[in-house]
Amino acid sequence: MAPLFFLSGAAALVYQVAWQRVLGLHTGIGLYSVTIIVSAFMAGLGIGGLVGGRWSERMASRTALRRFAQAELGIATFGALSPWLYYDRLYPLAVQLPSPSLAGALLHFAALLPPTLLMGMSLPFLVRATVTRAGDAGRTIGWLYGVNLLGAAVGAFVTPWVLIARYGIRGALLVAAGANLTVALGAFALSLMRGADVAGAREEERVPAASPDAPGGRPFALWIALYGLSGFLALSLEIVWFRLTDVAVKSTAFTFGTVLAIYLAGCACGCVAGIPIVDRIRRPLRAFLVCQCAIVCVAALGVALIAWLPHGMGWARWYHTYWASAVPFALGHSMAWTPILRLYLILPSALFFIPTTLMGLSFPILQRAVHDEVRRSGRRVGVLQAANIAGCTIGSLVVGLGAVRWFGTVETLRLLVLCGAAFALVGWRYYGRQFAIALVAVSAAAMLVPGQDRMWRLLHGLTNPAARMLVEEDGTGIVALKEVHRRRVQLVVNGIGISWLPYGEVHTLLGVVPAVMHPSPHDVAVVGLGSGDTAWAVGCRPETRSVTVFEISSPQPRVLARALDGWNFPDLARFLGDPRVSLRMTDGRRALEAESRQYDIIETDAMYHVHAMSGNIYSVEFFRTCSRRLRPGGLMCTYSPTSRVRATFRRVFPHWLVIAQGWLLVGSNDPIALAPEVWASRLDAASPYLGSGSAEMVRSALPRMVLPTGKYSLDMAPNEDLFPRDEFAFRDRARLSE
Repeated sequence: MAPLFFLSGAAALVYQVAWQRVLGLHTGIGLYSVTIIVSAFMAGLGIGGLVGGRWSERMASRTALRRFAQAELGIATFGALSPWLYYDRLYPLAVQLPSPSLAGALLHFAALLPPTLLMGMSLPFLVRATVTRAGDAGRTIGWLYGVNLLGAAVGAFVTPWVLIARYGIRGALLVAAGANLTVALGAFALSLMRGADVAGAREEERVPAASPDAPGGRPFALWIALYGLSGFLALSLEIVWFRLTDVAVKSTAFTFGTVLAIYLAGCACGCVAGIPIVDRIRRPLRAFLVCQCAIVCVAALGVALIAWLPHGMGWARWYHTYWASAVPFALGHSMAWTPILRLYLILPSALFFIPTTLMGLSFPILQRAVHDEVRRSGRRVGVLQAANIAGCTIGSLVVGLGAVRWFGTVETLRLLVLCGAAFALVGWRYYGRQFAIALVAVSAAAMLVPGQDRMWRLLHGLTNPAARMLVEEDGTGIVALKEVHRRRVQLVVNGIGISWLPYGEVHTLLGVVPAVMHPSPHDVAVVGLGSGDTAWAVGCRPETRSVTVFEISSPQPRVLARALDGWNFPDLARFLGDPRVSLRMTDGRRALEAESRQYDIIETDAMYHVHAMSGNIYSVEFFRTCSRRLRPGGLMCTYSPTSRVRATFRRVFPHWLVIAQGWLLVGSNDPIALAPEVWASRLDAASPYLGSGSAEMVRSALPRMVLPTGKYSLDMAPNEDLFPRDEFAFRDRARLSE
């Protein structure tokens, strides 16, 4: 059974990573969307655990094995059909619903309930099919769960690194469906091979517990509460670890899958490591509580170790240099293994591999403590699974929606460490003062957590204590303004340098070019706020009546408003006070799809193609949405980091121009008149708005702005919503074909 449950776990994580990306298009890529998707996914697992556990109690072991096979077959069928259901059918309907809305949340819940219900049932069914003696429950269930977690870790890892990169999201889901089908066939075969013996066996009856620390000796309600609190801390810590790793690595498409893989691998290692020793543990409650206290202590120590390492010490120097840079390490540009290992293995492992190992170790201890009857084993596993998932869901809501905004990520970690004291207090209640040491250790660990300012200055590479830095964060991300040089301030979002203050860089060029090309740009839409440079520059024409800016990272406007206090950026002040500018905190892509309003110019602010979720604004489907929202003669302008983006853009817009050696594209549904002299005269008229420096920068680019489109290779597959090739590229960036 172990290889089958390994495949089942791997498939489940392929689904989670892929479905989260597809369903994110329904309600937009943002905090609300991610929260309701994760909550819906977990709710289905929890309900499945309860239902499967209750059903398993009334089954013979052979029947439970067949039900497990049937559940896997159902998951395989749904997984194979899910791209058609979630993207082809539901996506056009979902974007018409308000966001956020109850209807959108219910749609996600209904869409995810069938497969997650079956996933949640699988463990109780399998436990009922394999546990034949209550005394073996800790080892048997621990081994099954550990193998399943190991498979889940592999699934989380290969989904971004291999499956989506090579086969796209549709292909990844078909691979997962094939894995589930293999599991189903294997389980059916095993039920036939061993069915007669299992069905005819006389199962062990319940034996009353000889002591409180014997299996079944403690109230089951106590274990439900403890495992629920354990789930709350586990997922809350995962959110904190992901935020820290995301900033340290600089938010790429590979970060989420890698963090999740290491998290699950640690749990799997701990679970498997606990199997040989679980039967020798005389007091499982005490061992479980010690593990939980150790988890929060080591979590604090991992962050403290990174924060307090001297800047010039060994590998720390390399990390500090990387954190000070603006650009993420582009995996597709270079397969040098040293940076990959340092960023995607060593750093996250130092943060949370040991705590997750302790989480995994807790599981077989828990199972040994609660199982005193074979027939009820599946039900008890299901109830505990539901309690743990409920705690995880509450943790995601409390930390993701509130705590990181109210207290900040690092202070949230300190509070979570202190929450671990609850386990020490329970230990004191049952075992007396021997848990006083655990209580002191938890309190001391909380004091070791570095302060917000130190941690964020470190992860942004700001070693000069005199340099000013402003930070704002919430569940949508972390945004910083850091003073790099005198009067030179960089805006950093999730670790990646996005733009600069004062204005006058490529973002200014990106905004001004379509503004001076269009005869009369009355209404403009800009997807992405950044420092405000692009949106400020596109408003340089007096004919412009409205500039609508869409942004999903809500800390950005707050940190820009704070920049006016202490820094002198007059262009930023004018932009923030411009009555024509309307800032909407929502996913710009979804807003353009859901609304019928049309614009004279649509811009996308510059984004690296290796940035997580960048495929959503470099896809052929997004460019088609923009083309439908353009008025006659309207212009679409986008940053163009790769030849594939240019090829994708060309598939949608019949008329297009390549600007600034290919880094900017302007497209239209109608012919674009080449009139450099007219553009120059409009730029002269806009000079008082832009200032002499910015106007001169754009003016110097005008004579060499437009290049012949025929010199660019277009015979390549485009970026698509379900196959974001550039975002997951493992090759050198495609170059211009001369």
